[in-house]
Amino acid sequence: MTADGADPADAIGRTGPPSELGPLVFVDDVDAPVLHPDDDHHLRRALRLRPGDEATVSDGAGRWRPVRLGAPGTDVEPMGEVVTVARPSPSVGVAFAPVKGQRPELVVQKLTELGVDKIRPFHAARSVVRWDGARAESAHTRLQRVAREAAMQCRRAWLPDLLPIADFAAVAALPGASLADRLGGRPSLATPTVIIGPEGGWSPDERAASLPVVGLGDPVLRAETAAITAAVLLTALRAGLVH
Repeated sequence: MTADGADPADAIGRTGPPSELGPLVFVDDVDAPVLHPDDDHHLRRALRLRPGDEATVSDGAGRWRPVRLGAPGTDVEPMGEVVTVARPSPSVGVAFAPVKGQRPELVVQKLTELGVDKIRPFHAARSVVRWDGARAESAHTRLQRVAREAAMQCRRAWLPDLLPIADFAAVAALPGASLADRLGGRPSLATPTVIIGPEGGWSPDERAASLPVVGLGDPVLRAETAAITAAVLLTALRAGLVH
């Protein structure tokens, strides 16, 4: 039984632990959970949890368990069995070309909250923003942190797969990839990875990539809005909320 009195088998199929079990943080090992210093500080200082208060830990790979917070400087105490959440199926993904400002962070945050499994930034032919070398590594680290924090907030047991920035050829070769365009057809789980272009649109060579083309509605969307819209449609199709 879990701490909320439910059989762990009943939790299979949830995207993560119920909110009544306290804040969620990620650890390396749910069998012997040790809080990362930043998470320990967040629980005690920002959320004002005290020794004895409940929280939840997850390994980001589908396993979670309730715990009790110990005294400062001590490990948390496991309170119940480890619960395993099946990975959502089919896997859905969004590839997007980064744009200026903090909008890449917004995209990753919202895609994580919506339940996207694979998030892949890429450079398109008409991309204005380009990450290379140390800047690419720094951006990847920053976006991974954004995804982790968003997954804790929305209580996902599975962290999204967020890869370093790639080129168009790499994302076009992803299984089930499709190109987002106003003139495209209905999104479908037959093409569960949607590629979102940059502010300048697709180049002729990219349009000639022989990929299925899907539409996201008639209005001309900003690049970050298109990425979030694609995520909403894919995850809603998977959940059976739309057909």
